[in-house]
Amino acid sequence: MEQPSTILYIEDNFENRILVKRILQANGFQILEAENAQQAIEHLRESLPDLILMDINLPEIDGYTLTQRLKSIPFLQPIPIIALTANVMKGDRERTLEAGCDGYIEKPIDVDKFIDQIHTFLMRQS
Repeated sequence: MEQPSTILYIEDNFENRILVKRILQANGFQILEAENAQQAIEHLRESLPDLILMDINLPEIDGYTLTQRLKSIPFLQPIPIIALTANVMKGDRERTLEAGCDGYIEKPIDVDKFIDQIHTFLMRQS
């Protein structure tokens, strides 16, 4: 039996974490949660996820900076980092991709499309 994919979700908003976690778990994913950059780094020291969902508006270290830091570490480079963000103004998608994100999903998420989007990003990685 195939191991479920593990997703690290970095999000400081509790309600957003609960919603996304429920959707992902209901679809067979294992979820690691981090409220900030420090917790994310602690998770990454212990185990490597198959995918990282990155909120951009994080406390202390924003998602752009954290993405750049993670992508500078060679063994983390293959892990797709997908921005999951409410930053949807003109230029925001480009800025997330320039920071090193491998993809971009707008909040509020479209529940009907979300799992397909996650599967697409995971398939690109393998």
